[in-house]
Amino acid sequence: MKVFNTVVFDLGGVIINLNVPRCVANFKRLMGEENVRNILGIDDEGEGVVAVSAATKQLMHDYEYGNISTEDFLKTLQQYCYAGTTIENIREAWLSMLDELPEERLAYIASLRKQGIRTILLSNSNELHWDPIWEQYHLAQYFDEVFASHYLHMAKPNKEIFEYVVSHAHVDGEHTIYVDDLEKNRKAGELFAGWETAADIEELKVKLLSC
Repeated sequence: MKVFNTVVFDLGGVIINLNVPRCVANFKRLMGEENVRNILGIDDEGEGVVAVSAATKQLMHDYEYGNISTEDFLKTLQQYCYAGTTIENIREAWLSMLDELPEERLAYIASLRKQGIRTILLSNSNELHWDPIWEQYHLAQYFDEVFASHYLHMAKPNKEIFEYVVSHAHVDGEHTIYVDDLEKNRKAGELFAGWETAADIEELKVKLLSC
């Protein structure tokens, strides 16, 4: 029987809920449906769109990897918006992706730490989303280690970020569960770090109770 002493959490879609359809709808009003697909690279359900330009892929990559500033990111998006769209309009639309963070999730993470289980945060994020979540919910108190793509200049599901977490947090793959809502990230965690995985906190609870 496995004994788990570490849980690695994704942030968006696991701890804080995301409302991608709302975000898409807001951007449609700013730049039209075609640009939402071609510039943001997402459809109504938040699914990736295949026909996205190389420039768009680079923009999203650079912002998630922390290679460009929030100001540059917003100004670039503004070029594709209707006349009269302000930077603040774009900022508000981008932030509208963030939804509620149920208090019971944070309480559960806190309870794991009280049991002696290490909790680690591993997130693909960006400055505009990260800062308000971090400040509003005081997340530092819930995690022993924190790894965010825009600080590390690397992102999931690439091998390098998993190897970085294992090395710097001294994570034992055999005794670690990784919680991520995206299957491609879970598969990467299994492959590159040897972690057990779960799609959400409810599945995590089941796996921890069974060990």
